[in-house]
Amino acid sequence: MKTIRDYREAYQEGQSASEVLRPVWEIEAEAVFIRKATWAELDEQIAALGLPEECPLWGIPFLVKDNIDVAGWETTAACPDYAYVAEEDSAVVALLRKAGAICLGKTNLDQFATGLVGVRTPYGVPKNPFDEGYLPGGSSCGSAVGVALGMAAFSLGTDTAGSGRVPAAFNELVGLKPTRGFLSTRGVVDACKSLDCVSIFANCCGDADEVLRVAAKLDSEEAWSREVPAEWPRIGRQFQFGVPALSQLEFFGWDEAADLFTNAVAELEEMGGTAVEIDLEPFVEAAKLLYEGPWVTERFVAIEEFLKEKPDSVWPVTRGIIAGGEKPLASDFFKASYRLADCKRRADQAMDGLDFVVLPTTPRNFTLEEVEAEPVLRNSQLGTYTNFMNLLDYSALALPAGRYQGRLPWGITLFAQAGLDRGLLELGALYEEHIGRDEAPYFGDDWDEVAVAVCGAHLEGMPLNWQLTERGGRFEFAGKTADCYRMYLIPAGDGLPERPALVRVAEGEGAAIDLEVWSLTKKAFGEFVAGIPAPLGMGKVKLEDGSEVPGFIAEARASIEARDLTEFGGWRGWVASK
Repeated sequence: MKTIRDYREAYQEGQSASEVLRPVWEIEAEAVFIRKATWAELDEQIAALGLPEECPLWGIPFLVKDNIDVAGWETTAACPDYAYVAEEDSAVVALLRKAGAICLGKTNLDQFATGLVGVRTPYGVPKNPFDEGYLPGGSSCGSAVGVALGMAAFSLGTDTAGSGRVPAAFNELVGLKPTRGFLSTRGVVDACKSLDCVSIFANCCGDADEVLRVAAKLDSEEAWSREVPAEWPRIGRQFQFGVPALSQLEFFGWDEAADLFTNAVAELEEMGGTAVEIDLEPFVEAAKLLYEGPWVTERFVAIEEFLKEKPDSVWPVTRGIIAGGEKPLASDFFKASYRLADCKRRADQAMDGLDFVVLPTTPRNFTLEEVEAEPVLRNSQLGTYTNFMNLLDYSALALPAGRYQGRLPWGITLFAQAGLDRGLLELGALYEEHIGRDEAPYFGDDWDEVAVAVCGAHLEGMPLNWQLTERGGRFEFAGKTADCYRMYLIPAGDGLPERPALVRVAEGEGAAIDLEVWSLTKKAFGEFVAGIPAPLGMGKVKLEDGSEVPGFIAEARASIEARDLTEFGGWRGWVASK
């Protein structure tokens, strides 16, 4: 496993980009590449690199699924007769190269990105690194296998129905399916244009996050592009997550995978999560619309002219699926849209109050022979838990979660509302650290969040706690101040209950006072602070570990002739004593 951190360490030790990349470029594997860069082409990319301090991905190698344009190279979408030479980089590739990343080649895929199996390609089948008799996963098979074999630190796939998550599960990788439109699809061969996402494969969540921060940009030339948050919403260390009943889950013969799922849920609970059972039915109903409804017409529209002119150039199973998209009527689309809207309503209601939902990424893997015998059925089964997410406009993160019978990789997916991409990645990194897979990196400060220390009537269960919860406040942890505070009583009055005044004093003249730390969005924090009456105010409160967070402090006049409550250790102690 080679991470971005590993490459940076090599550069910091004084190795050149050529020295670091040559061994990676020399790795050979069957059917991973459709078009591998020559060493001369890599040399040109290395020579064109900017200054390392200006390029966050300087010298980091990556792979590109061959339905995504790279300037001067053919884009085939795994169909030789469809191939064309790209005049310019796709929007995402351009951003990555500007950031210093080095493209090592174009990777194999299920033709026209139609499939979750990774075998519907005339360029050979990439071998599953864990068992060659099993699927590599599709449609982004080459992108996933290449990273799993150490050919690059990360790769780009696409994900319409699960193609950025199923291969991640089968190759023991992280697979990020971003919120639709956060990564521009300009320069990507359409599968379902309104649903397509460019996805990211990596060995750890920290790497996927670095790539996301470079590649997620509003593209004014792409109609489906969306504004990326300047400050991202976050998932706290105390969180609630949805889990379906095991009776609603199918594993299609891999019944022992239910234990892997149960274990993963238990790990999330140990991390600070509270599992809440949800009904999976509206999600499953939405998933069926992707191929049973008129959205398959988008696949037909994407290559309609080519399909009619050269039908024999299209993989037989793929041709059968896409050709079926000519049949639905406009009325079918509207009827299905109404059904989808209702599914979205019920699914969002099921997720109300939850930070995310966890599901198996896919029920199981299949052998090559099993898929050859029943290609459409097995593909459909692989997408049981992935097909609905773009239709319902969710962000999703696939994570490794053990191996089936100790041998074949298996995984879970966390999904949440649109825009929570980085929140999922940060939580995923903590999950990786919790299970001993990787050390969680620091995810920076660019979050739409302010921590608030409260020590009195705003504590959980106290009379003013609603001022936090009604603004979406999230409990983070209980702790203590440093031992340089004293607490005084402010009597009830002006419609407010009695409450404490926390006053900072000289070192050694105070005590450690109980408090809670909550989080608010920056907008909610501003509203909250605006309502604080004198003599209380908001300032920096020093915690027992030496860190400081915004919190309630009082003017010195609050202590004049006021009852000193310090001996009770905090507001709860005082309330309990009365």
